[in-house]
Amino acid sequence: MKPFLRALLWIAIALLGAVAVGVAAFQRGEPVNALWLVVAGVCTFAVSYRFYSAWLVAKVLTVDDRRAPAAVTCNDGKDFVPTPKWVVFGHHFAAIAGPGPLVGPVLAAQFGYLPGTLWILVGATLGGGIHDAVVLFASMRRQGKSLGQMLKEELNPVIGVVAMISLIAIMTILLAVLGLVVVNALAESPWGLFTIAATIPLAMVMGVAIKSGKVGVTAASVFGVVGLLAAVAGGQYLTPEMKTMLTLKKTDLAWAIMIYGFAASVLPVWLLLAPRDYLSTFMKLGTVAILAVFIVVLHPPLHMPAVTPFIDGSGFVVAAPVFPFVCITIACGAVSGFHALISSGTTPKLLAREKDIRLVGYGAMVVEMLVALMAIIAACALQPGQYFAINSPVDPNNVAAVEAQMVKINSYGPEYAVTRVEMEELAHDLGEPHIIGKVGGAPTFAVGMAHMFAKVIPGKTALSLWYHFAIMFEALFILTTLDAGTRVGRFILQDLLGQLVPKLRDTGSWAGNVTATFLLVAAWGYFLYQGAIDPEGIAKSLWPIFGIANQLLAVIAFCLGTTILIKMGKVRYVWCTAVPLVFLTVVTFSAGIMKIWSPKAAGFLPAIAKLETAIAGGLSGEALKKAQTSLTNLRVDVAITGLFLVFVAVIVFGSVREWWLLLRKQKPVVLRESEYVALAD
Repeated sequence: MKPFLRALLWIAIALLGAVAVGVAAFQRGEPVNALWLVVAGVCTFAVSYRFYSAWLVAKVLTVDDRRAPAAVTCNDGKDFVPTPKWVVFGHHFAAIAGPGPLVGPVLAAQFGYLPGTLWILVGATLGGGIHDAVVLFASMRRQGKSLGQMLKEELNPVIGVVAMISLIAIMTILLAVLGLVVVNALAESPWGLFTIAATIPLAMVMGVAIKSGKVGVTAASVFGVVGLLAAVAGGQYLTPEMKTMLTLKKTDLAWAIMIYGFAASVLPVWLLLAPRDYLSTFMKLGTVAILAVFIVVLHPPLHMPAVTPFIDGSGFVVAAPVFPFVCITIACGAVSGFHALISSGTTPKLLAREKDIRLVGYGAMVVEMLVALMAIIAACALQPGQYFAINSPVDPNNVAAVEAQMVKINSYGPEYAVTRVEMEELAHDLGEPHIIGKVGGAPTFAVGMAHMFAKVIPGKTALSLWYHFAIMFEALFILTTLDAGTRVGRFILQDLLGQLVPKLRDTGSWAGNVTATFLLVAAWGYFLYQGAIDPEGIAKSLWPIFGIANQLLAVIAFCLGTTILIKMGKVRYVWCTAVPLVFLTVVTFSAGIMKIWSPKAAGFLPAIAKLETAIAGGLSGEALKKAQTSLTNLRVDVAITGLFLVFVAVIVFGSVREWWLLLRKQKPVVLRESEYVALAD
């Protein structure tokens, strides 16, 4: 194509994307068609990947495709293995696209579809893609070293140790939230629990079969996928006795997930974790692709308003104002610090060419952006009243509480109309005992996804079948992230403990593995269990802390990226990491401070004062027990959030000091890249 025509094509794509965003933002009077969000996302993806990512790798990072990366120079056939770029892309995308791009946008839909959509489009292209690519580039040039190790070497040892402690603390909250999402999705859901439970023996049979060498990967894959689909369909035929046995409370599920996480971390990787990852990747990529096609085919209207009255913090799904909390609630899909752990973990040990940083680092992030947009569409295509009823923090078995909640939702206006009978009929169609009070985001996404699938592939029990397929799809890869995260966290903890007891650093030591795994599972298990019994629910306690911790991790990663660019002599380009760094620092610290002190953000300290007054007023019985549980959780929330803010403040101020010394030439520039080795011809 001639340059002139090519330029016209890209101008047309950019204008089409701008028009789509404009229609989504300003159309009023009738529901906006979901296709406008799809067009905005695809055009943003195309322009940002074609131009901004190309400029980033060519001018800012100046990748050298003749330079041998860590996967080649450290090739050991186990951890460091040069791998085809599309295989690495699949691994990286599966690792970073956990529950975040599905759950966060669903919760943020409370504010309307517009705030979340704008943050996803801007955050992913100008923040998340830069974040992932720069950390991946840095690790590939430093023998695949972790984020904490690179901070220790490029800044100073004190910051490195603080970063390692921060990583463990953040991983603890992350894993607890992952577990709690699954708990809320599967509690008192025998069909869903049967399906998920069936995946464990399926994965283990696959692992044993492949390990034996007598069964090929293709045959094992067919067995696993067919087994998964059979488990989904078979759940509707459970006997009454089996349903009773599989109807578990949240606390029972929390214990089961802790046991599973411990086993998956200490068992051989080929037995459970690897085959589950493999199954999860198949289901994740396949289901996301089909959902995208169905959205285009159905082009459903978005019943949720562009902006709701709850942007002031008066909502109960996310009890906080739209800014800064939309940027906290939606992390994966826009900017996510967790990605730095993957970009400095397994991915740099696999990527065989520096030029593929653009595809894997930036490309996977903007693909995840599209997944997050689909989650917003799935949530906002529901009737608003149903959305708020599903996400109501009430006991569905308490009829009086449910009726009061219905009255509250209907008081928002006629567009939020919903009845208890309507929700009971929906629960019956879904094959669930109830759907009210299914907080956490995952069930809401599953309902939206099930409606779309049932319209394209209808049937007598289509809605219930597709709902449980969606629950299985979500829970499967959430558990995969949880077990893989526990294993990665165990490695980090062993390295940290090894500074005190050298023997614990040995990952081949059974005692070291069990000790570190037990400590880590005990840590995230505590928060998981407290979240399961906390009457305030996930959105008011753990999810905001997770979002703040995750974005603080992104701040840490941007500190590293900015330092490396300064040392590389790229000061004129340092704004591409410094601007997102400043923005996220303001966002996360303001959100953290508001979450501790502000009544407008369901602050922990105001809630503590309210509970203390209520207890002093003479609460008794079950009400007193619930109040005391919430009081304990809130005090822990204050301590955890404050600790995160202090740790990251130390890292940020330490980084600024290093930049000042480097720019003033009061400290010699030492770029700790590995020795240059040219790729063989």
